[in-house]
Amino acid sequence: MLLEAIFHQPKSHYAYAYNEETVHIRVRTKRNDMDHVFLIHGDKYHFIQSHIETTKMEKFASDSLFDYYHASVKPHYRRLAYAFRFESGEETIYYNEVGFQSEGAQSTSGIGMLESPSGMFEFPFLNPVDVNTPPEWVKNAVFYQIFPERFANGDVALNPEYVEPWTPGAEPTRDNFFGGDLQGVINNLDYLAELGINCIYFTPFFAAKSNHKYDTIDYLKVDPQFGDNELAKKLVDEAHKRGIKIMLDAVFNHSGYYFPPFQDVLKHGAGSRFSNWFHLKEDLVKTEPQANYDTFGFVPSMPKLNTENPEVKAYLLEVARYWVEDVGIDGWRLDVANEVDHSFWREFRAVVKKANPNVYILGEIWHNSLAWLQGDQFDAVMNYPVTNSTLEFFAKKTIDAQEFMGRLDAIQVAYPKQVNEVAFNLLDSHDTPRLLTIAGGDKDRMKLAATFQLTYTGAPCIYYGDEVGMDGGDDPDCRKPMVWDENHQDKNLFKFYQELIQLRKDHRAFRDGSFRFLSAEKSEHYVAYERTDEYNRFIVVLNGAEDEKTITLSGLKKGTFRPVFGVQQYPVENGELTVTLKARSSLILKEQ
Repeated sequence: MLLEAIFHQPKSHYAYAYNEETVHIRVRTKRNDMDHVFLIHGDKYHFIQSHIETTKMEKFASDSLFDYYHASVKPHYRRLAYAFRFESGEETIYYNEVGFQSEGAQSTSGIGMLESPSGMFEFPFLNPVDVNTPPEWVKNAVFYQIFPERFANGDVALNPEYVEPWTPGAEPTRDNFFGGDLQGVINNLDYLAELGINCIYFTPFFAAKSNHKYDTIDYLKVDPQFGDNELAKKLVDEAHKRGIKIMLDAVFNHSGYYFPPFQDVLKHGAGSRFSNWFHLKEDLVKTEPQANYDTFGFVPSMPKLNTENPEVKAYLLEVARYWVEDVGIDGWRLDVANEVDHSFWREFRAVVKKANPNVYILGEIWHNSLAWLQGDQFDAVMNYPVTNSTLEFFAKKTIDAQEFMGRLDAIQVAYPKQVNEVAFNLLDSHDTPRLLTIAGGDKDRMKLAATFQLTYTGAPCIYYGDEVGMDGGDDPDCRKPMVWDENHQDKNLFKFYQELIQLRKDHRAFRDGSFRFLSAEKSEHYVAYERTDEYNRFIVVLNGAEDEKTITLSGLKKGTFRPVFGVQQYPVENGELTVTLKARSSLILKEQ
């Protein structure tokens, strides 16, 4: 055994409360180093041999260096004292907070490791208030991202000056307008319901100068180009009637250039009553040649807000409350969330959850986000590591199956299970090239990536128009007007998305069931994985290779499978199941 590879951290993503009665314990070992791993556990106040339990741990993830084991335990008295037992060949080692000990060895006091709670790892007490409990509905959500200015023009009277024609060949720029508005979304809610969408993610629609609206002028007002607050309330109500929830995007890290408090600061400098709303470095404010105040990136027109200032906090927290309580939204997506102080986000969460405990709080963070996911700030983050890995494997073919598996398993290890269950899984957005373009125009590769997204753990999000074959390069090309002319829509692609969404909605196994890879080999471009719950077992096989593949999966329980979109029978014989897939194709099997 390589003891140096073994790692465990109490009260972390290696030991956490999954719900009010269950604790999850994890431990890391060197890859392929152990035959068996066991959790030895009991109550610290009654730690005697007759009351010590042993639970076999299951390997739930692997990467290029390590294996990760997991056990789910329901402590009798909400307390847990525990250690680990590792078995490899003839060797058995115990591990607790003090260190490692061979089987049968005793400490210097003459007491064996398992004869006293002293030195055991501890989960001291399962306090319900500390349990990270994301909204349950998010596990069942299929999101659809809408860039309001480009989805649909429902009221031409709201059009800004110099509106471009809404045609399939229209080319967006960073500054032009096409007249999309909230009425246009209302008019097409039935279209979204037909597709199977049950939550809309809007990029900002608050008052702002730009077409993207990330340069907020008034956080409490809908941009007049899109309608008004009354129309926003109607949109929420109409969506709710169809079982569709609404998530808004907001930028609390920085304001826009024309935000009235910043305009006052530009005029009066450090003498402005709003000077402490921002991070000024000199008395006289300058925007050129470089801003002498903190900004988003180096953009002078997006001054960073001082969220430690009580007045700023009061204003932004009222924004958080208003849209939830008065308008009825169901989620907040928070832009540049990692640059705002943790104290503000804790207060933000308290305000939002008081208004509605079931509101989803989603942070835009591109890196490891555990510091924000302890149950006191965000429910989840945008799952960019999964985004990038999925695109690189299926759409770009730049990594092999083994690396793909390792990357995904690393994310499963990085966060508690309940966080991964509500992670926001996107493949493209207003910030990136469109999925079809990333896939080089190959709709088979696009479908492989989407099939994985819609059968994987977490909440999938479809960028508007992907379902009818829209393409587009980097911003602003990815922000083309939605194609509503049916002669320019790919109806077969729409049906593909519709069927996969329905499959996900019909079967819990794809939403919060267990996930494990069955095949992910080095230098190969096909993968297979299993999704199961207490009722159903599915096997998904995705062949991203350029040739036909015959794949044999082993280590399976006896059973017979049938394609969810076919009739052929696939029996498991001697623990093995063999399938043949054409190049760039998928197969979803359901146990009969």
